Amino acid sequence: MSRSDPSVAGGACKWCSRTKPTDLLATTRTWTFPIGSSYAIGYRTEMIIRRSLLLLAVCACIVPEAVLAQAQPNKHAKNVILFLADAGGIPTLNAASALGYGAPQKLYIQNWPHIGLSDTSTASQWVTDSAAGMTAIVTGKKTNNGVLSQSAESVRGEKDGAPLKTILEYAEEKGLSTGVMTNVNIADATPAACYSHVNSRAKFGDIFSQIFKPRFGDGVDVVFGIGRKPILASGQELGIDLEEMARSQQRPLYTSLAEIPANTRRPIAVLDTPIDLPEAARLAIKTLSKNPKGYFLMIEWDAHTDNPERGLNNVVAFDKLIREIASTVDLKETLLLFTADHSFDLRMRGGLRTDPVLKGLPEWQQTHDPKARIDLPVIRLEHGHTGEEVLATSQGPGSEMVNGFFPNTRLFEVMMSAFGWTADR
Repeated sequence: MSRSDPSVAGGACKWCSRTKPTDLLATTRTWTFPIGSSYAIGYRTEMIIRRSLLLLAVCACIVPEAVLAQAQPNKHAKNVILFLADAGGIPTLNAASALGYGAPQKLYIQNWPHIGLSDTSTASQWVTDSAAGMTAIVTGKKTNNGVLSQSAESVRGEKDGAPLKTILEYAEEKGLSTGVMTNVNIADATPAACYSHVNSRAKFGDIFSQIFKPRFGDGVDVVFGIGRKPILASGQELGIDLEEMARSQQRPLYTSLAEIPANTRRPIAVLDTPIDLPEAARLAIKTLSKNPKGYFLMIEWDAHTDNPERGLNNVVAFDKLIREIASTVDLKETLLLFTADHSFDLRMRGGLRTDPVLKGLPEWQQTHDPKARIDLPVIRLEHGHTGEEVLATSQGPGSEMVNGFFPNTRLFEVMMSAFGWTADR
């Protein structure tokens, strides 16, 4: 329509109350569109176009935020569960899958969407122990073998380094609930690195006493593991009655999971006998989930294969527990992270696919020293740690950060980022 059209020239605009200038209406305007064509249009058409463009601009500002909010309801994790297979390197996972399922890559964790390879070297050595390995994972800093969550200036058993703040301590500081659990000594290196700071992993009494002397918050809330006798004995050597220390804070040291009263908010169970880790995990998650702010939980399962049958079956059982937990927690708000603190010198070095993975082991054990090298048709085993990268794999909020090759200190950054936290300087 031409602007000289008498039906629209002069007078009030039908789209608004303003008077249309006659001189403006007397001419047409040429609009050039992105496709390169030009058109002469009238006033009414121009007003429609302008209002349509304005509406599109407003929608462009509003709609993406709404869509994004629906697509990403939980930008950060509310909860983080760290699964730690002690000595569970890639060769051990490979052999465990073959033992448990008769085929490679059948473990649940071997099908997670985000995977990486984590370097486990220490601040001073190529091959790590659990103390330095776990310290790197939970503090983001490398230290020396034997040292728990202290800086690399520490000397094992002789000199303290600066205390390194752990992911568990950050969680305590933020008001989250926290837990550590294991099927080995609860004051041993892997769980202890989460809550204590000492220059020697052998100081069980000192380590365990730090549960009751937290640097942040009210300290670790759920503590499940074994090692009761050596822990209490180590405390006595220091003149510390750990049971009395626990009672004075209304946190008795239960001797079994069954002994824990219902609805206990901050249970500690230190057993002399093997612990049912799946049962302990269910109880821990039920307890920690009561905190609306969320929780951090570390679950360790020993995967050392110095006894290959026990070690490989432990990996299969741990994997089944992880599958169960993944099916019960909300993966939209919970980061699941699996890794190992170090690898172990086990290799599948021969045999047919029809051969049992542990073919010949009973006969070998009858005629050889338990600490001797094991050389079977399928596996070969030396009794020591090794320095190759270990698997890190994850799912849930923040899991996309787990990819490629990286130092084990990156895993601390993954957990901190998932929570949306920045480490202290």
